[in-house]
Amino acid sequence: MVNAACRIEGCELQNNMFKKFLQIWKIKELRNSIIFVFVMLFIFRLITHIPIPGVDAVALNKLFEGNQLLGLINVFSGGGLKTFSVGMLAVAPYITSSIIFQLLTMVVPKLEELSKEGEWGRAKINQWTRWLSVPLAAIQGYGMITILRRASVNILPNFDAWQMVVALISITAGTVFLMWIGELITEKKIGNGISLLIFAGIVAGLPSAMGTTLMTFDQKEIINMVIFGILALITIVAVVFITEGQRNIPVSYARQVRGNKMFGGTNTHLPLRVNQAGVIPIIFAVAIIIFPPTIANFFTHASTVWVAHAAQWVSMMFQNQLVYGVLYFVLVVAFTYFYTAVVFHPDQISENLQKQGGFIPGIRPGRHTAEYLQKITSRIVFTGALFLGIIAVLPLVTAQFTGTQSLVIGGTSLLIVVSVVIETVNQINSQLSMRDYEEI
Repeated sequence: MVNAACRIEGCELQNNMFKKFLQIWKIKELRNSIIFVFVMLFIFRLITHIPIPGVDAVALNKLFEGNQLLGLINVFSGGGLKTFSVGMLAVAPYITSSIIFQLLTMVVPKLEELSKEGEWGRAKINQWTRWLSVPLAAIQGYGMITILRRASVNILPNFDAWQMVVALISITAGTVFLMWIGELITEKKIGNGISLLIFAGIVAGLPSAMGTTLMTFDQKEIINMVIFGILALITIVAVVFITEGQRNIPVSYARQVRGNKMFGGTNTHLPLRVNQAGVIPIIFAVAIIIFPPTIANFFTHASTVWVAHAAQWVSMMFQNQLVYGVLYFVLVVAFTYFYTAVVFHPDQISENLQKQGGFIPGIRPGRHTAEYLQKITSRIVFTGALFLGIIAVLPLVTAQFTGTQSLVIGGTSLLIVVSVVIETVNQINSQLSMRDYEEI
């Protein structure tokens, strides 16, 4: 009886999924948006396979096999760094520029006022963010090439000044083009374009990673594979649970009489998500954590002795797994709080509730409501931040016991993949719901 019931539930689930796909396909606008997104992702993958001439591919692969930090950077570049392509930086400069302007918005009063001026203000800040991404792409490209030139293996033999100029122009152009593609995807409201580009890069690398694992499979590694499978399953369940988790704050609306009609008098709730930041803290943390060693590599051979020693010390510190793991954890937690503070404004919510005649039962409107929402949000964000931090460093801890470096990359990748899938599915469902409402 139990097996029969399970089969019936499984069939119903498959039928519901099939109906959902049919519903999506029947809506022309939504269908065209999804096809457009897939085409843009395909173009993105083509860009990451257009190499810049002058690199020793064999030596480059050897370098990536023994360097976890470069492997993590390669994940966020969509695999473009490992192929030394024109898209080797992907959208990393744009992410860095976004971090800078979000920090400035909290510090510079004029930028804060501009961000509150609605769509026009946000568009202006986004425009400045794009402009700043161009010089950042050139700087980060030069830094990455410098790191590769000073590696222990000879990756860039006979790389002269002219080749450097051509490479920097190509890398900068590739970054601007991918940034444009990401914004086009976001406009289709099928998901965040930047996150989807990173997602596509991770998923595209899965077949080759699985093939390499199968080719080099050893029975002694079966325990590590089992551990990886268990961690992957736990990560997926935990990400779904935390991402979908929310605290519902009850909200009541007072009855208002306007002429002969009565409005309000309803009870609803204000949903506060446990993880309002999504995968953004992970992306921000990686963008920041690669900055110190990148700068340090410029000064390892400086003529001033103390500068060279300081640069070498910074490089060695970031190669230490304990320091790297602790810093990674702290940055993820900090950026979770930071990004939540950027997107969630208790004062504005309290003001809007008061204007609409809404209130939280037992809490006075105005300042008291804002303080209450801030208090609840701080408690919820602590759980979400702690979760993201643990998931981010859990593969690092596991790798110390198993010696399997693929776990380091797999944990962060899995976190991003699951979160992006959930976000994309939610946006598609919201569009379907909106169209159902319009038909009614």
